[in-house]
Amino acid sequence: MNDSVYDQLADLLDTLPNGFPRTESGVEIKLLKKMFEPEEAELFCRLKLYFENVDQIAERTGQDREKLAEKLDDMWRKGLVFGVNLGGVKLFKLLPWVFGLYEFQLDRMDTEFVELCEEYMPYFGAQFMQHPPALMRTIPIEQQLTDTQSALPYDRVSAIIENGQDFAVNECICKKERRMLGKGCDKPLEVCLAVAPVPGVFDDHPWGRKISKAEAYEVLRKAEEAGLVHLSRNVKNGQDFICNCCGCCCGVLRPINEWQIDPGSMVKSNYYAYIDPEMCTGCGVCAEERCQVYAIEETGDGVYRVRPERCIGCGLCVTACPADAVTLVAKTPEACEAPPENEDQWFEIRGQSRGVDYSQYIK
Repeated sequence: MNDSVYDQLADLLDTLPNGFPRTESGVEIKLLKKMFEPEEAELFCRLKLYFENVDQIAERTGQDREKLAEKLDDMWRKGLVFGVNLGGVKLFKLLPWVFGLYEFQLDRMDTEFVELCEEYMPYFGAQFMQHPPALMRTIPIEQQLTDTQSALPYDRVSAIIENGQDFAVNECICKKERRMLGKGCDKPLEVCLAVAPVPGVFDDHPWGRKISKAEAYEVLRKAEEAGLVHLSRNVKNGQDFICNCCGCCCGVLRPINEWQIDPGSMVKSNYYAYIDPEMCTGCGVCAEERCQVYAIEETGDGVYRVRPERCIGCGLCVTACPADAVTLVAKTPEACEAPPENEDQWFEIRGQSRGVDYSQYIK
């Protein structure tokens, strides 16, 4: 088997709505070779974007069931397919590059992998931010919402947690990658939360450490204390993870800072912070210690102001203000962009925006 299987895999990933742009240097092929054996790449290309059990995949592809089951289980453990074990029935589907294959390489990453990812990031990022909808949305610190009754469920972290039945936590791959490159920060590392809608999903799962609902809330509390932004999937229903992100490492927030791009192309929010100039004492905590996207600036009058066009509405500045001068303000309905209903609709809108036909992977 020659390298053409990796070209086929790269083309598949770029056909998916999330994207996986090709480059002149071929760094994307180097990444895939680093992750996949040829036969794994071939099998990946025969999967779908929806769950199938081993019998269904075997029947559809004509492969030996026992060998297929062993290979799929091995690939699941390597983070090369998405799998779940529901009552002894294992289900599998393919993964996009982000959110997907990249994040599930957490336990396999080495210096070569992170250097390749760093080289590829500008190419992937340039493509990704050009096409709506945004991948992520900010989940504000809930205590800072002035009226939690009016806040939509997908804007309340408690709604995401309470709708979950099983929970796991793992290290943040972005922070881990930056530390391996000698460019990391000292923010907490084990802050990536996964939330499943049915119990038992994380009982024997290769990703993360199973935790209780109470422990999930504690992870969020510690993240808020450390000045990390809650981000989740930009959908109304089916938010299955909560990332807790810093502006120096996060693959979503870092490009906002380094490339000076519109935050709305990467992350959506229904809120922004406001600093009352009459109450501000000019301590600078909000700008210097809490804001992860440099949305707060000194006015020259000894006080600070928020640039609404840069603010991602996380509420971190509100919790740290000693003068209670900062509040979280809801955007007007006209300024809010309703997220897709679920991941399937996100794929559909994104696919149309990019002009890709991925129908063969959903049929």
